[in-house]
Amino acid sequence: MRNAYLIGEKVYLRPLEESDVPGFYGFLADPDVRRTLVIRATVVTESSSREYVRGAAARRDQLFAIVTRDDDVHIGNAGIHDIDAVNQRAELGLVIGRKEVWGRGYGTEAARLVCRHGFATLNLHRISLSCYAINERGLALYRRVGFREEGRRREHVFIEGRWVDEVVMGLLRGELVD
Repeated sequence: MRNAYLIGEKVYLRPLEESDVPGFYGFLADPDVRRTLVIRATVVTESSSREYVRGAAARRDQLFAIVTRDDDVHIGNAGIHDIDAVNQRAELGLVIGRKEVWGRGYGTEAARLVCRHGFATLNLHRISLSCYAINERGLALYRRVGFREEGRRREHVFIEGRWVDEVVMGLLRGELVD
């Protein structure tokens, strides 16, 4: 485990580095991966990905590479975004970019690790996120972790020829499900 920061049974999280860019900007270009991401309409290049990693601190973000423990493969990214220390809140971002490992529980474990870190280390009171309603797997993952639906932006985005709701979810300190 290289630079392991948060360690689970299946995955570990380490700080996302510029050297990770060639691996992750490729999976962000995959239409199956992008279809449910907020950045789906953004052109992702190696250059823009490097700027994203470089600018994390200025944006009040902590970015992590999600790496499998058994074979040390970078399979996705996670982040705590827009950290607001005064109001003790932040937003969760998560993507498992390697489709061949979908459904193995890696995303659930990574989300739990990041949220636990947010509450215990960053002293957050609340972590929120938004997820498109067509992302049924993502919504199920977030519910398993303890997130609750707080609202919907009805027909908020146009994806694959139809209007899709954006689901807003939140998790308060003490609600994390292990």
